[in-house]
Amino acid sequence: MKVTLSNKPDPFQTKQINPVSLTLFIVFFGAGIIAAAALDGRVADGIVASVMIVFFAVAVYLLFAIKIANQWEKAVVLRFGKFSGLRGPGLFAIVPLMDAVTAWIDQRVMVTSFGAEKTLTKDTVPVDVDAVLFWVVWDAQKAALEVKDYQSAISWSAQTALRDIIGKMMLADILTGREAIDHELQKIIDQRTTPWGITVQSVEIRDIIIPAALEDAMSRQAQAERERQARVILGESEKQIAESFAEASKAYVSNPTALHLRAMNMLFEGLKEKGALVIVPSSAVDTMNLGGIAGLTSLAGSQTGGTPQAK
Repeated sequence: MKVTLSNKPDPFQTKQINPVSLTLFIVFFGAGIIAAAALDGRVADGIVASVMIVFFAVAVYLLFAIKIANQWEKAVVLRFGKFSGLRGPGLFAIVPLMDAVTAWIDQRVMVTSFGAEKTLTKDTVPVDVDAVLFWVVWDAQKAALEVKDYQSAISWSAQTALRDIIGKMMLADILTGREAIDHELQKIIDQRTTPWGITVQSVEIRDIIIPAALEDAMSRQAQAERERQARVILGESEKQIAESFAEASKAYVSNPTALHLRAMNMLFEGLKEKGALVIVPSSAVDTMNLGGIAGLTSLAGSQTGGTPQAK
């Protein structure tokens, strides 16, 4: 069983320190040192220590209070363990010790690849199917609070939905109906993920792998089908040719002169080719006076340099 997650940042990553808070920490800490040095010798040591403590406390507070969320992110803030609200994008502040940023939800379109290995179709054929899921978080609060790890949940939901669909379809329908499978998968997965604040934009089947022996058998079947269609087309062509000859013969039934001229033309065309041999039935010679015609065509052949023969 294979599950592959792509573009999977940790949904519960913590960004405790950022460049802005670190800069403010350094500024206030340095200002405290400078102020303490300036007051040293002028006021009591207790006052100098108090000034340093105040500046250090402010620096530490700013270090952990200032947060930055990217344009595509929402920060989930809990106050004493209860949901307080969503922050970002941009700069925001929390109250240290009271507030905690427990999740940074990426609201860009995410891509998850998943698959179903050795899954039996309705006609008991094992197939391997790979697909890609495009989804987006539209409610960061639900994604953080309603499911522990929404990215893994989406991947497993997509895989189980794919296996269910494959088990209900014939192999031929799977191979020719990818678009229908895509729409059905999108509908099923979207129904499961909507309560988590996630919507599925599209599902695309990337590859369908069948056993090699079955692939060879299907190839031979397709070749045999093409040969059958070729023979059918050839038969239809012969039928049309026969019908054309039958229609043409009607013109010669009551016109023997036309038939005689046609025979002369056919014999001449055959004999004028160099090295041509034409076998003429004796009945045709008697009924159509082809003997004289053969002599004329032989004469024509000798004039053109050919060596026609007639029998």
